[in-house]
Amino acid sequence: MPATFHPDQLRARLVPLAERAALDEPALSYQRFYGLALPGAQHLGTFEVAGFQVVGQVWMPVAPVATLFMLHGFYDHMGLYRHLIEWALGRGYAVISCDLPGHGLSSGARASIDDFAVYQQVLSALFAQAQALDLPRPWHLCGQSTGGAIVVDHLLHCAGQSPIDGQAMLLAPLVRPRAWGWSKLSYQVMRHFVDGIERRFTDNSSDPDFLPFLRTDSLQPRRLPTAWVGALASWITRIEAAPASDRTVLIVQGQQDGTVDWTHNLRVLQRKFSGPQILMLPEARHHLVNELPVVRQRYFEFLGQHLD
Repeated sequence: MPATFHPDQLRARLVPLAERAALDEPALSYQRFYGLALPGAQHLGTFEVAGFQVVGQVWMPVAPVATLFMLHGFYDHMGLYRHLIEWALGRGYAVISCDLPGHGLSSGARASIDDFAVYQQVLSALFAQAQALDLPRPWHLCGQSTGGAIVVDHLLHCAGQSPIDGQAMLLAPLVRPRAWGWSKLSYQVMRHFVDGIERRFTDNSSDPDFLPFLRTDSLQPRRLPTAWVGALASWITRIEAAPASDRTVLIVQGQQDGTVDWTHNLRVLQRKFSGPQILMLPEARHHLVNELPVVRQRYFEFLGQHLD
């Protein structure tokens, strides 16, 4: 499906997110293309973090009772998270999110990062945006895959200063990817010769409509940068050495997930957090936010039980 909006034109017209500007036609075209034209007020804008122009977005129901911070996965962007946003809005939550550096509408080398610490700076800046917008509490935090890794890092290293006073939710969280030993060895060899390799699209969802859309999405990165793999290697060491937290988390994990090493990851997270609540989905693959409706319904019910 060819894009019906123009990313460069849209970026050029964006103003700071905190200005709460009304959506103009390029922004509305973006919203329609990704199914994000949802009920309530919406704002799309930018903020600066670590030399990046980050594009963020807010969805606001008429009478919000809480806020959900939403962090997307590697290669992803906000446009792919309609189902999660709709669920949160249906609960009366404001939703705030952003495209990570190198992803979606945000600036930066595509899908690359030199240090995962930048992601923590982005999250802190997103908290500051929510504060400036006076988004209601409690604040809940949800991350898919690499977004989940950002949540884990925040909770383990910023627990005493975290502004999150609600639930923390991890969807197919990344600690290390599948076949990490081989990937790390390949990185050690390749980083001396190439700066990336061609991305291989995988069947990471059971939804037959999502997969072809993903492959034609104009905001999808087409290469895996070696810099990102190197940053991941350093981050894994940091997380696995981090002290445990007395905080609990909600975890949803598909057992057909071929992207992350979920058996290892769950063992790590069970050691790091106090009594994590875990929902296993035997039929689900990695991209849980775009799994089949029956799968989404099961984990939304699970999350809702712990949010009520």
